[in-house]
Amino acid sequence: MSSSFAERAATTALFTLAALLCLLPMLRLAGVAVADWLQPDGSAAARILAERATWLAMWRSLITSFWGMVVALLLGGSFALLVTLTDVRGKPLWVFGLMLPMMIPPQVTALAWLQMTGPSSALLQAIGAAPPLGSPQPLYSAGGIALLLGVQHAALVYLAVRASLLAIPADLVEAAQQAGASRGRVLRDVLWPLARRGVAAGAMLAFVSGLGNFGIPALLGIPVSYYVLPTLIYQKMASLGTAVLAQVATLSMLTGALALAGVWVYQRLQRGPGYRLLGHVGKPLVWPLGRWRLLAEVALALILLVVLIAPLLALLAASLVPALGVPLSAETASAAAYVEMLTRQGVTWRAARNSLLLSATAAAVLVALALPLAWLMTRRHGRALRWLEGLLELPYALPGVVLAVACILTFARPLPGLQWGLYGTLWLILLAYLARFWIVALRPVLGAMHDVDPALEEAAQLAGAGPVRRMRGILAPLLAPACWAAALMVFLTALNELTVSALLWSAGQETLGVLIFNFYESGESVLASAIAVLIVVFVVAAMLLLAWLGRHLPRGAIPWRN
Repeated sequence: MSSSFAERAATTALFTLAALLCLLPMLRLAGVAVADWLQPDGSAAARILAERATWLAMWRSLITSFWGMVVALLLGGSFALLVTLTDVRGKPLWVFGLMLPMMIPPQVTALAWLQMTGPSSALLQAIGAAPPLGSPQPLYSAGGIALLLGVQHAALVYLAVRASLLAIPADLVEAAQQAGASRGRVLRDVLWPLARRGVAAGAMLAFVSGLGNFGIPALLGIPVSYYVLPTLIYQKMASLGTAVLAQVATLSMLTGALALAGVWVYQRLQRGPGYRLLGHVGKPLVWPLGRWRLLAEVALALILLVVLIAPLLALLAASLVPALGVPLSAETASAAAYVEMLTRQGVTWRAARNSLLLSATAAAVLVALALPLAWLMTRRHGRALRWLEGLLELPYALPGVVLAVACILTFARPLPGLQWGLYGTLWLILLAYLARFWIVALRPVLGAMHDVDPALEEAAQLAGAGPVRRMRGILAPLLAPACWAAALMVFLTALNELTVSALLWSAGQETLGVLIFNFYESGESVLASAIAVLIVVFVVAAMLLLAWLGRHLPRGAIPWRN
């Protein structure tokens, strides 16, 4: 078999698989919505669009996402300026602390903040700072949702702004300073014009991520009937009726349209800035802060104390008390919740087994697919491969609830030739994970593939090695660190996923994310806190492993190691 034939066969196979996983569910979703609109006796879509609750949920989605974007800009932009442009010490520590909320599941973030505020906070009660009993929970509001969306997505702004700042040659800034410009004027007249596209791109990315977030609005909004589009779809799916699927299809199309509009703006902002930067781009600018350095470091520490350390301490405190509302003390501290979850609650191990199985399988399959696809994209450029990359971006760009509804509509009935359907099984969740996280696995491998010298493959080809042997004997060993990093990123992201699995799980098929959500909804916040603490510990360990792997990878393979 010739190399060209093997490459065409591989491209066709990957394109077909991507179309089945990523495109078919979206086409099915659109088909259901359009077919419902064409009903002669009135459509369920028309009725759902005529309801005030639909447009109110859309308005609330836009409002909370916008203000969450503002919070993310303030946090992520401040960190990017201080960490990238100044000589503050401990930069890896500050970046790790800012990235951690993005890697922690959103429902865990919401639960931790709920345990830090309000009259029932075990931590606040222990230090005598809890509000009076009966006081309202301040996070049950649009402001609370926006605040946590901003904390969750601040790292996205940081990454975008930092990338723009690193691309600015230090020569430009040094020339401006030698001409007598103050640092304030350099920031305003030099750095801001060159970095504003990165700021705008990061802001739009945070906005789109806020639109699709389910865990935070679910924990903070559903208790007070404050619905955004993802939680409204969840509520509709929980109800019964013949028109439910048509209604959620319409709501999903509306949510997806908003998200795709934001993604389109983001991609426009990511295009070339329209000017060429001259100078040593690889030489970053570092401003010495002098006597202000300690103040800057204290400010960074205080920010992380408020947005990360205090909520996690409150979560730990909530997991060590016998019941909600009991203050933490030497007499009340107990590991009973951990004993209950690990020894008596069989659902814990079942959910852990399901999550581990799904995450590990998705990671292994996607890395195996990413390796040949990355080779094709770097060695064989073509329109089909560009279309394929855009196709893989679609399920990740759309909110997870849209993908979940699309998978339900596509796989609710038995597949052709089969007597059983995928709905209600782990197979459906796995297919959704493969579609959603394929692009996550591809990016680190693709970045590493660009750094592999094609001469190595050409020499092996001249020696008679075929494509499979070259892939196995040359590329796979060279790209092993990138593959491990990709696998870990997929595993970690899928393990903590809630938005997709919240609509796809069934009895006996729970995941860890669903388990936390269900325990909190049923009033078992102490047990939910115990599981959340264990997940946070696992996430920190996995991020440390990723950080170690990042030392052996090209720049950009791990998102927070630019």
